[in-house]
Amino acid sequence: MGLDLSGTDLSGGSFPESWFTDAKLVGAKLIGVDLHRSDAEGADFSGADLTGASLVRVNLDDAVCRGAVLDGADLVKASLYGVDASAASLRGTRFMGASLIDVDFRGSDLSQAVVRENTFKVIVDEKTTFTEMPGTIFGPLQLIDREGRREIGGADLEQWLRERGGDVRVLERRG
Repeated sequence: MGLDLSGTDLSGGSFPESWFTDAKLVGAKLIGVDLHRSDAEGADFSGADLTGASLVRVNLDDAVCRGAVLDGADLVKASLYGVDASAASLRGTRFMGASLIDVDFRGSDLSQAVVRENTFKVIVDEKTTFTEMPGTIFGPLQLIDREGRREIGGADLEQWLRERGGDVRVLERRG
């Protein structure tokens, strides 16, 4: 069992290389916090406000970010494997060089989020927003809609994102 910091206000704090594994940060205010190279594996950030947070190289594997606000957060080279980020706000978030595998973005807002050479094997639905999202990704993603669950990749994924206001190029894996 990790730390229970639910509802606390740690805004503006600097906690580089900290250990938040399995921590409970439900509803916490973490505005502008610096967690550079921290380990937050399995942490629960449900409903937390991480606006403008520095999450560079943070391990968020298996974390819960359901309904969290990560607007303008910096997730450069962060690891997000098996993260539940459903109904999260990620407007203007930077995911450059990050690994997003099995991340649940159903109902999330990724408007103006920046992706650059990201593994983007995520789960989305018709409510996920991609307006003005620029960059490059390695797909494919899983779409859950009225027709069930299906995989979209390559040129089809580019077109699908373009139809939703994104400007993302899907890269081919080398080798």
